[in-house]
Amino acid sequence: MMASFDATSIRGVISFGVAGGLDPSLRAGDVVIATEVVAGERRWASEVSLSDELLRSAGLGRQRVVRGGLVGAEQVVAARDAKAILRAETGAAAVDMESHIAADYAAAAQLPFAALRVISDPANRSLPQIVSTAIKPNGDVDLRRVLRGLARHPTSIRSLVSTGIDFNRALRSLRGCRGFMLDAVLGRGGLVAEL
Repeated sequence: MMASFDATSIRGVISFGVAGGLDPSLRAGDVVIATEVVAGERRWASEVSLSDELLRSAGLGRQRVVRGGLVGAEQVVAARDAKAILRAETGAAAVDMESHIAADYAAAAQLPFAALRVISDPANRSLPQIVSTAIKPNGDVDLRRVLRGLARHPTSIRSLVSTGIDFNRALRSLRGCRGFMLDAVLGRGGLVAEL
């Protein structure tokens, strides 16, 4: 999708959406404004002025906002132990599956980059196995897989409900930032937003 943009007509790239928590102090719904994105051996710094604009304009109400690093992953990082290892290796606040792609595009197009991510699953909680296996390649949830997983492991319903509550809290927090996102995409001429 981003390849269809004419880089000369935009002034920056913003990645926004949900992320898994790596910093144990972050809770579902907390907002992370990225200072950098790390994926493997690569690092992309966020543009300070664009990040500051994002912070000022996002319409953040009561949400807790922190600045911190993001780790780009190719798969959902579900296990609490795996999150702890990523935190120890990188010092990052959160992990997602899109920001490193957006950062790489911005770097290739020589555009400023920023990211706003909302924590959907805290560092101290493992996602239920059902969640990891039920995510389709496009990000949608395969309801049949969820139901089959619950039939096989009915004891996982409690953790699945907790995950759903946290995810809904993250979406409410993200919706609280939508005024900036709409303004960025539609109103101020040429800021690209990527979800």
